[in-house]
This record gives sequence, structure tokens and C-alpha cells, in this order.
Amino acid sequence: MKKIALALVAVSALGLAACGDRAADTNAADTNAEATVNEAEADVNAAEAAENALDTAANAIDTAGEAVENAADATGEAVENVAD
Repeated sequence: MKKIALALVAVSALGLAACGDRAADTNAADTNAEATVNEAEADVNAAEAAENALDTAANAIDTAGEAVENAADATGEAVENVAD
């Protein structure tokens, strides 16, 4: 009877040990998943920042183009006024 009880205790101990390892594996998997999500969020944020920088650059180019166009118009009008 003692052998059976010892065998049951040993099997139970192995079962609990296996559960403990699974908990550690689950925690490691959760940590890895969280790290992956954080990296993905960082990538999205970087992409949005790059898009915003490109939009800002495009707006600056448009503004500079309009300034050149306005200067050309003003020069043209000044030449016409001198000619008159």
C-alpha cells in the first residue's frame, strides 16, 4: 500500500512540476507577445512620423513654389509699370 501511495505522490509531484514549467512557458510567451506588440506599435509610430515629415516637406515646397511664383508675378508687373 505504501508503494502505491508513494507512486501516486510521485506522479502528482511530476504533474505539478509540469504545470509549473507550463506557467513559465506561458509567461515567457506573454512577454514575447507583448514585446512584439510594442515593436509593432513603434514601427507604426515611426511610419506615421515619417509620413508627417514628408507632408511637412511637401507643404514647405508648395509654399516656396508659391513664393517664387508671387515674386515672378511682382517682377512682371514692375516691368510693365516701368514700360508704361
